[in-house]
Amino acid sequence: MGLVTAYFLRKSGADVCVIDRQDSAARETSFANGGMLHASQASPWNAPGILWTALRMLGREDSALLIRKHALPRMLRWGFGFVRNSNPERFAANIERNTRLAQYSLSVMGELRASETLDYDYSPRGTLTIFRGQRELDAAGNLSTQFAGGDLRFELIDQAGAVALEPALAPIADKIVGAMYYPSDESGDAFKFCQALQRVCEREGVEFQFGVRVNKLVREGGVIGSADTDSRRFRADKFVLAAGSFTPLLSRTAGLRVPVQPVKGYSLTAPMGHWAEPPTMPVIDEQLHAAVCPLGDRLRVAGTAEFTGYNSVLTKSRIDNLFKLLLSMYPEFEPHLDQATTDRWTGLRPVTPAGVGIMGKTDIANLYLNTGHGHLGWTMAAGAGKAVAMEILETESEFDLSNYRLAKA
Repeated sequence: MGLVTAYFLRKSGADVCVIDRQDSAARETSFANGGMLHASQASPWNAPGILWTALRMLGREDSALLIRKHALPRMLRWGFGFVRNSNPERFAANIERNTRLAQYSLSVMGELRASETLDYDYSPRGTLTIFRGQRELDAAGNLSTQFAGGDLRFELIDQAGAVALEPALAPIADKIVGAMYYPSDESGDAFKFCQALQRVCEREGVEFQFGVRVNKLVREGGVIGSADTDSRRFRADKFVLAAGSFTPLLSRTAGLRVPVQPVKGYSLTAPMGHWAEPPTMPVIDEQLHAAVCPLGDRLRVAGTAEFTGYNSVLTKSRIDNLFKLLLSMYPEFEPHLDQATTDRWTGLRPVTPAGVGIMGKTDIANLYLNTGHGHLGWTMAAGAGKAVAMEILETESEFDLSNYRLAKA
């Protein structure tokens, strides 16, 4: 979010300084995400009935949604909003907001690829969501029909059609009742993208301050006067806070409450080795709540959501579960899967109660936000970054941010 915002600000002539506590771009939540850019999966997590689903999963280490008991006290207010947004009308409105931004974002990604040389294992093959139950397939078809339009196209296909699109699914064909194919979706390595875009930004004159931690946003009257670190005070005309899950910790120093909770996710990145016929397109298994995405000569498997505060420790049971999910989808990979060379990773997704990102100006005149996009951060990054940059520059907007701003407390 921050990097793309910086890029578009600089391309329009602004002097830009990026402050990042890591040693280069995309070393936190963007480092090893699911790899898919998909307007097709714009649904927030809080679908109607989420409260009972979450309660049933309490304490289950293999559950898709796990809430650690120690995290409950600090997320009560946020959790009330999360459940409130599972109301069918609110949920539908939030899908519409996410879908609109995701479609815009994919168009901006096309602009970026046309303008810059960005090598990030990009694939335009779309995504395939497989279903193991007819009821779930029917529900997905109804939802996609409701929000289809523009560039969001889909095809409802049968078992044979799914295997024809992705032959690596053949060993589990008898478990698949059908699938949804979304040809407009994309995939790619977010870390490689950000590293390439960082180099472009440096070439264009963006200043990067890596290994620098902002401790406080200092208010001076009705504006932010500086961003203070351990050793330096950074002053600017305008500030963009795009710190993912850590946004509320920094915004609080300026007296601004941003309703974002960290939600832990895990991924594995495995070399394909000598597997003769590996997957060639991203596949989501709806029942397993897992996604497997080819990235060059590697397979990325991602899944699960864990409410555990700012804990970023790799939990062995969750990693073991990802290995199990991967082989449940692709059993023929087992002889080629080398767990010793498989990268294990965890990151914190920034999630809002509505499941919709928060962007643009705030009540503090020179402070702007770009955060809270949750599991859709990679999908939304290009569009959100450009839209926020255009608002900061006060240029004519391509995308209306009025419905994505921070709500008044």
